[in-house]
Amino acid sequence: MSTYQEAHHDAHHKVHHEAVEEHRDTHRDTEALLAVLDAADRMPSATRLRDRSYELLSLVPGSTVVDVGCGAGRAVGELAGRGVRAVGVDPGRSMLAAARERWPEAEFREAGAEELPFADGSVRGYRADKVFHLLREPGRAVAEARRVLCPGGRIVLVGQDWDAIMIDSSDAALTRTIVHARADILDMPRAGRQYRGLLLTGGFDDVTVEVHTSVFTDPAMLSLLERLVDPVCAAGAVGRDQADEWLAEQRRRAESGRFLVAIPFFVASASASASASASASASA
Repeated sequence: MSTYQEAHHDAHHKVHHEAVEEHRDTHRDTEALLAVLDAADRMPSATRLRDRSYELLSLVPGSTVVDVGCGAGRAVGELAGRGVRAVGVDPGRSMLAAARERWPEAEFREAGAEELPFADGSVRGYRADKVFHLLREPGRAVAEARRVLCPGGRIVLVGQDWDAIMIDSSDAALTRTIVHARADILDMPRAGRQYRGLLLTGGFDDVTVEVHTSVFTDPAMLSLLERLVDPVCAAGAVGRDQADEWLAEQRRRAESGRFLVAIPFFVASASASASASASASASA
C-alpha cells in the first residue's frame, strides 16, 4: 500500500470511527432523554394532563389527529386507542425510531412543526405537547396548524413554563439562578403563557387556557434536575462545584423523602373557524 493509500485509508477509518461514535452518542442521549420522559409520563398528574388534552380535542371517531413533536409516541398510541386515526410527527429520527419500535401499528412521519406533511384542511385535531418552547418561530407553527385543520377542527397546546419551575431547596437564590438560566437557554421558555396570544393572532376561535401544576416527589425525577443543571453549567451561568453541591442536597432530600419539584403546565385549546381555514388555503 502506498503512502497516499495509507493516508486515505487512515482518514476514511477516522471518519468512519467518528461517525460511529457520534451515532452512539446520539443513541445514548436519546435513551437518557427517553428515561426522563418515561418517568415523567408515568406520573398520575401526567396521565391526567394527557387525558385532559384528548378531551379538549373533542375527538371524532375515524378522523385524523396529528400529534406534533410526538417523541416516543405514547400519545399517538393512546389516541389511536380512542378510535381516531392518530399520526405522530417529529423531526428527530432517533425519536421516531423509538416510537416505531414501541408502537409498530401506529403511523409516524418525519417533519417539523413549521412544515407538516398534510393537505390543507385534512386534519380534525392538532396536538403539540412540550414542543413550542423549542421553536424559534412559533407563529409559523400556529399558521401551519391552521392550514392543515378543517373548519371546526381543534388545536390543543400543552407545555410547561420554564421560568416558573419551583424546586424546594435551602438555597433559594441559587435555585432561582439555575431555573432562570436554564430558561434563558431555550428559544421560547415562556411559550406556555403565550399560547393564548399566539392562537388569537393565528385566527383561532373559542380560545381557552388552563394551568395545571404537576408536583413531583418521586426520587426518579432527580434526573430531571440533572438535565436542568448541566446546560446551565455549560453556559457558564453557574459553577460546576456550586451545581454539584446543589444536586447533592437534592439527592439528600430524595433519600429523606423531602424532594419536591412543582411545574406549571399551560393547556390552551381553540377551534379553527371556516374563514380562517379558507384564508389559509387561499394564501397557500
